[in-house]
Amino acid sequence: MNSDSDLSIAGDILEVQHLLQPASPHPSTVAGFVGLARSIAADRDRWAPLVQYDTATRWYHRLQQGPGYEVWLLSWVPGQGSGRHDHGLSSGVLTVLEGELTEHTARGAQSLGSGAQRVFAPGYVHEVVNDALEPAVSLHVYFPGLTEMPMHSARCAAAAEDTVPA
Repeated sequence: MNSDSDLSIAGDILEVQHLLQPASPHPSTVAGFVGLARSIAADRDRWAPLVQYDTATRWYHRLQQGPGYEVWLLSWVPGQGSGRHDHGLSSGVLTVLEGELTEHTARGAQSLGSGAQRVFAPGYVHEVVNDALEPAVSLHVYFPGLTEMPMHSARCAAAAEDTVPA
């Protein structure tokens, strides 16, 4: 017993099942979606065999969906980019699985190497580009599921991002 406290628990607390919350099969919080992205990223055998590279256009594959969310796998050959866009009403988690991507915003450019994650809110304007010499692979979790991806000119993107919290 801890001498700093007079509290003690008698018996096995795990036997009190009514006090334990059941594990949810699907995430419902930002932390849950970040955890989902990390667990998928760690399961290379699940996603690596699916990856394809297309020099004409960015390749993408819906990997998973659940109530209110979607998980997408994307590949990027050198020079490919998304164009400046936001994700409508969807929030998201971007995770770089392999290679390196550059995220461009009104605040500048940031390199995202393998394992890097970016969490964003609805209305967040950015452009993602593979500026490297090697292909890259990324995982994208959108909640709610992605229904639109409005494109922005560089001038509109800068104005829109000035109103989005960091």
